[in-house]
Amino acid sequence: MNSSRTARTTSSFFSKTSWICNSCAKSRQARVPWTAGKRALSSSARNKQNLAPTHDQLRAKYTQRNTTALYYGISIILGTVTVAYGSVPFYKMICQTTGWGGQPIKSTTHSGSSSSLTPLTDHPRIRITFASTVSDTLPWTFIPSQREVRVVPGETALAFYTATNRSADDIIGIATYSVTPAQVAPYFSKIQCFCFEEQRLRAGENVDMPVFFYIDPEIVKDLNCKGVRTVTLNYTFFKAKYDREGHL
Repeated sequence: MNSSRTARTTSSFFSKTSWICNSCAKSRQARVPWTAGKRALSSSARNKQNLAPTHDQLRAKYTQRNTTALYYGISIILGTVTVAYGSVPFYKMICQTTGWGGQPIKSTTHSGSSSSLTPLTDHPRIRITFASTVSDTLPWTFIPSQREVRVVPGETALAFYTATNRSADDIIGIATYSVTPAQVAPYFSKIQCFCFEEQRLRAGENVDMPVFFYIDPEIVKDLNCKGVRTVTLNYTFFKAKYDREGHL
């Protein structure tokens, strides 16, 4: 009788509880219904459509990029023009201050008591020669009035160049200059000069242009200038050209 009751209890338990192995249970839990997967894919596609930029958004984005690039380009052009216009006077100022590039130093003071203008009489005289050239576009004759002068450091000297306008028109010319050897340029000081200034010559006019200069006595302390006995001062005249706004 007890056996019969146990059998009925076991049969009742299995009828209420369906048994399944562990592998099948895991497989059933991992299985995703087809309808649920379809809904997930549809939702993902809708999200991608919502994230995709519109035509107006793309146009606004590229317009902003083009505007930024345009501003950068304009800034570069303006900077280049500014440097181009400012480089000439800046270069001239640096060269006249330091003697760089073979440019003589332009003296701003002239006093007989200055130590720079005290001649070193015991120093060998330095031979100063003069040279000149004229641009092919300038119909002038431009030559030094003397071939050379000899000075000691600290001694002032006056030289002249003669310019003649051979054309039938009034012409404005501008001169540049240099000193060789280049290491002497920082010590070649000009008190008066016609360089970098407009020189207007009427048709057929002939003028003398003075150069008042001296060699700074500090040259004797520079080992790079030791043994230099000849210095050449060269001037080159160009025809002045102006743009429509009147700038040289």
